[in-house]
Amino acid sequence: MRGKTLLLKGDFQASEDITIDGRIDGSVICDGCAVVLAPTAQVTGDVLARDITVFGRAEGQFTATEVVDVRAGANVTGRIVSRQFILDIDATFNGHVEPQHLEAALRVAEFQRKKKT
Repeated sequence: MRGKTLLLKGDFQASEDITIDGRIDGSVICDGCAVVLAPTAQVTGDVLARDITVFGRAEGQFTATEVVDVRAGANVTGRIVSRQFILDIDATFNGHVEPQHLEAALRVAEFQRKKKT
């Protein structure tokens, strides 16, 4: 989702790697793919993907089957559920990291997705 001035209110689902430049107020689901939140991105909602890399601002639950990588200058508030968590020394993180809950978080996400359809 390119475009620094774009605003999406609601859930967003993709089936390929995506980079978000704008603002999303809702969940982002990208099963088996990578999500990059660019420095101009602002996401308020849950993110589910294989890999999540954050350069911008984000608030919610971030569930990744592989890695959540919070880079320098990023500001993240919420819950991280992933096998790996990388936090740059120049990033801001306020929340909890819970790698032991990955399988449960994935089951809950799948249940919620089926419930919506």
